[in-house]
Amino acid sequence: MRITDRGQQVLREELEHLNVRYLRRFPEFVEFHTYTPPATPDRGRADANDGNESETPEEMLERVHLGIRRQLEFELLDRVKNAPPKFFESLVVDLLLKMGYGGSREDAGKTVGRTGDGGIDGVINEDRLGLDVVCIQAKRWENTVGRPVVQAFAGSLEGARAKKGVLITTSSFTNEASDYVKQIEKRIVLVDGRTLATLMVDHGLGVSPVAQYDVHRIDTDYFDEY
Repeated sequence: MRITDRGQQVLREELEHLNVRYLRRFPEFVEFHTYTPPATPDRGRADANDGNESETPEEMLERVHLGIRRQLEFELLDRVKNAPPKFFESLVVDLLLKMGYGGSREDAGKTVGRTGDGGIDGVINEDRLGLDVVCIQAKRWENTVGRPVVQAFAGSLEGARAKKGVLITTSSFTNEASDYVKQIEKRIVLVDGRTLATLMVDHGLGVSPVAQYDVHRIDTDYFDEY
């Protein structure tokens, strides 16, 4: 295996960030993001030139919507990775608030986003009454987060007298890291970049609606009255 001439050329450019805008220069990348998998046998024997011929309108809408959402999540994560570190800290606060944690923005801002102490970037209330707390660690990384980082975070919870924690990264976690949190007594949730983007879209953070389509069906109960 060897790097291609075009790969050598990219390396010579000494890019600071490899983002979607740059990758769109390459036809292979564009083809990858516009690829539509062929119809499976259980969805009918459609003509070879039209793999979606057997789709219902509802199935087509669902497929297109899913494709639009995946592209949005991809671009959203790219924007997060290229934003300043302070913005990422603020984003973590906003997301947790959207999800119902932390009480008010003012309360959450006091505890999350401070300089890490023993591997903890902040502590936020699990509920509005503050009956329990959740320790937060946020890593805007490109490299995969391994077990040692997660293990150190778990140890930090002991010092904070906390039983729950959330480790959020813009990258991903190794299998060893994911397996580790399943084996320990403390409850630690790992949020990787893809999950982060999904949660942002689910809770309307950093995105705005463009259009909405309602699909209706016959109300048989209405006609059965007569």
